Amino acid sequence: MSVTLKQDSDFLRLLGTLVATHSTLQQQAARSVDTALVTRNWLFGWYIVEFEQGAATRSVQYGKQLIARLSEGLTQRGLRGVSATNLKQCRAFYLAYPKIGQTLSDVSSLTPNAPALAERFVLGWSHYVVLLTTPSAQERQFYEIEAHENSWGVRELKRQIATSLFERLSLSRNKDEVKALAQVGQLIAKPADIIKSPYVLEFLDLPEHPAYSEHQLEIAIIDKLEHFLLELGKGFLFEARQKRFTFDDNHFYVDLVFYNRLLRCYVVIDLKIGSLTHQDLGQMQMYVNYFNRHVKLAEESPTIGILLCYDKNDALVELTLPEGSNIYASQYQLYLPSKEELRQKIKEAELAWEAGQ
Repeated sequence: MSVTLKQDSDFLRLLGTLVATHSTLQQQAARSVDTALVTRNWLFGWYIVEFEQGAATRSVQYGKQLIARLSEGLTQRGLRGVSATNLKQCRAFYLAYPKIGQTLSDVSSLTPNAPALAERFVLGWSHYVVLLTTPSAQERQFYEIEAHENSWGVRELKRQIATSLFERLSLSRNKDEVKALAQVGQLIAKPADIIKSPYVLEFLDLPEHPAYSEHQLEIAIIDKLEHFLLELGKGFLFEARQKRFTFDDNHFYVDLVFYNRLLRCYVVIDLKIGSLTHQDLGQMQMYVNYFNRHVKLAEESPTIGILLCYDKNDALVELTLPEGSNIYASQYQLYLPSKEELRQKIKEAELAWEAGQ
């Protein structure tokens, strides 16, 4: 004889467990409300998955009705944020972070060590909901670390994921450094660590073709300087635009000058709306030499030069610049990159790394 879901003792036990978990965590005063919410939702997901896997007949008996019935029962008992959609997110949250509770011996008890569990989470629930849209565990871990270390709001986290920050940084690194990105986030220890490929300047709202002048590009960057600093990355401070220096009665102007406090060095940026030429590279070499000889202090690191161009030729850059020049040419684009295109480039880079081993 079949038994209705409401009469099923296992179902009622699960329902009671979720209510008790909610009540326990609601009383925790050591952590913020949002941290308690994240912890509660992970535990909800854990209990739901454990219930589904607890007996072979449950998946047949409950099927897709389980989440809907839980939502109904929890809502009737006065809980908030327990819609079917939210409970599905809780389940997905646990499945994305199953290792969180592996070191907690009492995670399966009715009253788990909530403070110890909460210490595993560094972001708010809205952040984790955004992170769940990232299918790769490597990328998800990277964005979690970066969002925490850089105090990204939800909006900025969404933008960094949409602009494929992980993939763009990966293209500027070797195989071991890509693994480190996922494990510890973006570390700034050498000049190459601040380079991206490409830089995404969609926030400038310029047309997606080089039908504007370098001056217009510069003005647009200055107008959106806060966004541009976020795109540049960690440790950047703005110093000047059209920085003038003179020798032999000739005046020269550097488009943008920044200082990176992590590397303790100047970063000079020249903007090029067309294809990069060897003259552009030579001019940047002169800028870098001038800053090294006449601007930087003895205790500061050598100046970094970045040519931000619409189109570049890697062979030309390699042929023109000497090794250790501290000059980098990187493309910019005015639209969000295609993740598939970037991932294909990463695969090509991986093949090149393996061929070089």
